Amino acid sequence: MTTKKFDLNIDRMLENWDAFHAIREIIANALDEQILTNTQDIEIFCDDEGLWRIRDFGRGIRHEHFTMNENEEKLEHPELIGKFGVGLKDALATFDRLGIETLIHSKFCDVSFDRSLKHDFDDVITLHACISKPSDPSFVGTEFILKGCTNEDVEKAKRLFLRFSGEEILEKTQYGQVLNKVSESSYIYINGIRVAEEENFLFSYNITSLTAAIKKALNRERTNVGRTAYSERVKSILLASASDIVAETLVNDLNNFGSGTLHDEMKWTDVSVHASKIISASGSVLFLTDEEIMDSSRFVEEARSNGRQIVTIPKTVKEKLLGQVDTEGNAIQDLGNFVSEWNDRFEFKFVPHEKLTQAERTVFDMTGRIAALVGGLPSKVLSVDISETMRPESGGFTEASGLWTGTQIIIKRTELDSISKYSSTLLHEIAHVRSGKTDVTIGFEQELTSLLGMVAAKAIKAMNIDKEAIMEPKNFEVRTTQRPSLPSSTNVDLSSKRGFWSRLFGRAKL
Repeated sequence: MTTKKFDLNIDRMLENWDAFHAIREIIANALDEQILTNTQDIEIFCDDEGLWRIRDFGRGIRHEHFTMNENEEKLEHPELIGKFGVGLKDALATFDRLGIETLIHSKFCDVSFDRSLKHDFDDVITLHACISKPSDPSFVGTEFILKGCTNEDVEKAKRLFLRFSGEEILEKTQYGQVLNKVSESSYIYINGIRVAEEENFLFSYNITSLTAAIKKALNRERTNVGRTAYSERVKSILLASASDIVAETLVNDLNNFGSGTLHDEMKWTDVSVHASKIISASGSVLFLTDEEIMDSSRFVEEARSNGRQIVTIPKTVKEKLLGQVDTEGNAIQDLGNFVSEWNDRFEFKFVPHEKLTQAERTVFDMTGRIAALVGGLPSKVLSVDISETMRPESGGFTEASGLWTGTQIIIKRTELDSISKYSSTLLHEIAHVRSGKTDVTIGFEQELTSLLGMVAAKAIKAMNIDKEAIMEPKNFEVRTTQRPSLPSSTNVDLSSKRGFWSRLFGRAKL
């Protein structure tokens, strides 16, 4: 049988490659051929003689394939693993260095390998492909037969491929696929072959649309590609995702924000916002910051009792979500929206006078005398009513102690615990009625100041203080302090103002 020797022009190279790297290249070529020819699945098995066989069912290898040129056909196909057209020669050189015997069968030729003198250079020995006529001209595809590699080598090579990894595809996008990882580590694949490992990713990813940065970083070994090369593409995959399963997994991970154990994907604000928009469309979640959960426990419990899932988000994510809508065009389910909806459904639970306890009636019956301190109830007030339930403060999320509705003053039942609490809340609401202004406005502050003057005048008159003592105080020091400026936010704690009223009426005799 005539044998022709094809000089592969290889002496020694890729000293850092192990057997599994070389086997990886053979598998990659077989998978590419399967995709290009749309033929049946490749075969990888160990025969009865202990030889490993890797076979595709494509067009069959020719001697031209041993030249070191980039394969234009592969370069133009977006789904292929191999691009360089040099992986085969690198693999053959590695097999030779490690003493693994290699045979190749196709309908065009049988190929074995040896080291021979380079033509016209007796002092140079290189690896040659020994090409002979095919032993089976009807053979379909290409088969590599390897003698001397171990089962571990083959299995390690197979694990580098998405095809054999066992990782489930959760979603496909135009940039790549989101994968459900099967181990503690996550893997980054490029067109189905593993190029990197991540310790703190939530998913694994298969990138199918390569950026210039990825192409530049994708070395011939296709291993240890840095995150800077592929992070933007991973982000693009997530931002293009639309499935509930991916969004829900991402959003659930946001709950780890408080403990500082977020996966790295959720540290990308844009990804957190995108996932929140998808999951918000279900209508079953409520996005809250840590601060809102602590300050609005009443509404947190209300939301949970209504079947809402509470998702903790960083302030940066909340700021990005403000004013936006979810994937169904509805307002994002945050605390503001929830309270607004809750107010729309809210009903006061009014308590009739006869249902009050004796102690509560005693306090409530002081309503007229308290109002008389500031000139009586304004004519706009048709009634003063007591309720078990209250809406939140205007501009905030804490329950109000009292409310002015435009026709009635409503005071929470718990304010009847003492005359000081009830008096402070009643006069606070009277100030709203008289001024027609909301909390933390100049008009409201001026009215409060006016009421303070009225109450003080009545208190001094009732105490019958000696005129001389008033004109010539000797037993106390007068201090002048600058009046603080009003806060710009309308969401403020009003307890300090009402606390003042409480302390005042705690000392006064009505």
